[in-house]
Amino acid sequence: MALHVMLVQILSLVLLKLTSAPTASPTTTAAAIAKPGCADRCGNISIPYPFGMTPDCYLDHHFLITCDNSFNPPKAFLENSSIKINVTNISLQGQLHILKIRLDDCYDQRGKWVSNSTVTNTFTLSKFFISNTQNKFTAVGCDTYAIVNAYRGDEWYTTGCMSICNKMEDITDGTCSGIGCCQTSIPRGVRNINLTLRSYHNHTSIKEFDPCSYAFVVEQKEFNFSRSYLLGLQDRKKLPMVLDWTIGDETCDVARKNMTSYACKANYSECYEPDNGPGYLCRCFKGYQGNPYLSDGCQDIDECKDPILNKCPKNCVNTAGNYTCSCHKGYHWDYRKNGGGCVIDQLLVITLPVGIAAVVTVLLVGSTWLHIGMKKRKLLRLKEKFFQQNGGLMLRRQFSGREGSTVKIFTNEEMEMATNNYDGSRIIGQGGYGTVYKGYLRDNTIVAIKKSKIVDQSQIEQFINEMVVLFQINHRNVVKFLGCCLEAEVPLLVYEFINNGTLFDHIHNRAKASALSWDIRLRIAAETGGVLTYLHSAASTPIIHRDIKSANILLDDNYTAKVSDFGASRLVPLDQAQLSTLVQGTLGYLDPEYLHTSQLTEKSDVYSFGVVLVELLTGRKALSFDRPETERSLATYFLFLLKEDRLFQVLDDHLVCEGNTEQLKEFAEIARRCLKVKGEERPTMKEVAMELEGLRMVEKHPRVDIAVLDFEETESSSLGERSDAYEYGGGGATNGKFDSSTEHVVLPIDGGR
Repeated sequence: MALHVMLVQILSLVLLKLTSAPTASPTTTAAAIAKPGCADRCGNISIPYPFGMTPDCYLDHHFLITCDNSFNPPKAFLENSSIKINVTNISLQGQLHILKIRLDDCYDQRGKWVSNSTVTNTFTLSKFFISNTQNKFTAVGCDTYAIVNAYRGDEWYTTGCMSICNKMEDITDGTCSGIGCCQTSIPRGVRNINLTLRSYHNHTSIKEFDPCSYAFVVEQKEFNFSRSYLLGLQDRKKLPMVLDWTIGDETCDVARKNMTSYACKANYSECYEPDNGPGYLCRCFKGYQGNPYLSDGCQDIDECKDPILNKCPKNCVNTAGNYTCSCHKGYHWDYRKNGGGCVIDQLLVITLPVGIAAVVTVLLVGSTWLHIGMKKRKLLRLKEKFFQQNGGLMLRRQFSGREGSTVKIFTNEEMEMATNNYDGSRIIGQGGYGTVYKGYLRDNTIVAIKKSKIVDQSQIEQFINEMVVLFQINHRNVVKFLGCCLEAEVPLLVYEFINNGTLFDHIHNRAKASALSWDIRLRIAAETGGVLTYLHSAASTPIIHRDIKSANILLDDNYTAKVSDFGASRLVPLDQAQLSTLVQGTLGYLDPEYLHTSQLTEKSDVYSFGVVLVELLTGRKALSFDRPETERSLATYFLFLLKEDRLFQVLDDHLVCEGNTEQLKEFAEIARRCLKVKGEERPTMKEVAMELEGLRMVEKHPRVDIAVLDFEETESSSLGERSDAYEYGGGGATNGKFDSSTEHVVLPIDGGR
């Protein structure tokens, strides 16, 4: 053993001697970043062209930077639509770092509003875009909901998040998952946003540790949530945010045709188009660095003077955009190696003593096998670590002792192959909790693969919860769950692929909505009602879905309903009628009784289903901030019109033209009963499903008397039969519309300001 160690040390010293060379000290030549004769700094901030501070020093007025010398050190400001924006850094890669004021919503001990700032704020940019990759919309507080509205081109976009908690002990530092702090993404291509901040109960029950709510758009890597923020963010009145900038609104091909205005002036520079909005940027070729917007801006990098770039063991010769090497005696330079490298001459190898050659060979072979073995063991340990970290042990405990309780476990290699290493072109949906990819298994089966974004224990519990719930389900109108992968860094769920989009897409798209006849809409409602009846009454353990909405109802090519996304669902023990949970749901669909009591019952699904029925009737969104205030909540507006006997004022024109007047009235009456404020006054899902099936029978056979229909047979038909070989029903956002709890918000019913 001692001889083995000694030989290894001798070999290492010989190789080190042969390949070592003196290291050149790096030198840096300062290249110009501004036009000749123009100032390139304001205080601590560099101002590179196309930005500038004086006439003829910037590309156009959008890139004018004002330097305010009344501060020490001076501060840089961007003049934009009469708004001065404090700039902290300008990157030639297309980013502008700024400071943006936050929204406050504060209350005193009696619940009286005492904020010094407004709870709504509009931020408008005349040229640049709010970065969708580096920013997050964030709200802080325990009695808080915040909404962001934005125009993406001509499309109106609304999202938001809520944060609720009862005591400081429930809050975790560094986590924005809806308890003390919540976050959601900013859409791509947004130049202006409107932020709204509200409280549910004026912080009256939590005023001792949380008197205020805050909302802001912040650079994600610069914000790490702390529980101490609940007591005040006074030292962070302004927070960092990132803007994306481009040149003009043209593509590279169009811009090159007018060389006078073409911004990529430097030799050795090229044009490229970023993802966030129109326009283009410039960059230096590989091997060059500097400002590509200046005539001599791209300068050759001297790799020989940089110990990181210089891989030469001895002599290095710099060339335009690259470098070459010469080697020690007995070696030659081989360009076939990765990045190039010195290789020992064959003649020198032949002249080595046979004994040393044999020892070296044994050592190399032995070390290679040892390295391979250690690498395999390390990979196995890593997979086992991920398996445990992603809830594998929890999954085993949940399914242990259950007859036939086998879950298909996919390998990480299978998932990488199915998604082409998670190629961005395979993404069909994204949300706060993760991304959905379209995948192809080895047998060419098309699947949807749901991948969590980050390793977070609360998300892992949600993934395991979804698998446990799906294990209880076997229904033809539920998206089929195929299996999971837990040995990757983040857990993945695999479902059948449904390719015709969501009910939400079809209802709220004018071109698609015209294809949804009354017969199809009635069938979709009956099929969805059948699924909920099955979950509440026929599953082995009753299940409350907790997030019924049109975006979670998928449609196949025949417009057959497929209910999805069971991440928020809960199993109900047979000896319990209700569960006490953290309030979770989607704005516009949330049961008001559940919101106020936190007591989850099957009637909560009935209320959400009632909103879906009204969507089918009216073609309107459940919540829309571009409608008048009295019409924003679809459920409230629908009940008001129904009470005033003005139902046909809100119905979808396509349905009115079909002339099914009596059926539309009966359907509306079913929806009205589902939307009762008190859960005990709502019908059960079994009753709702039976009435919808009755309407379908009348639609198919107008002379049939509903009273004599055999509803038990209808119910059995709608719920489906369990097969002898138990299989998993599926859920999840397999259509490309992945949903997440970070995108769920709750609209106050009576309380709040």
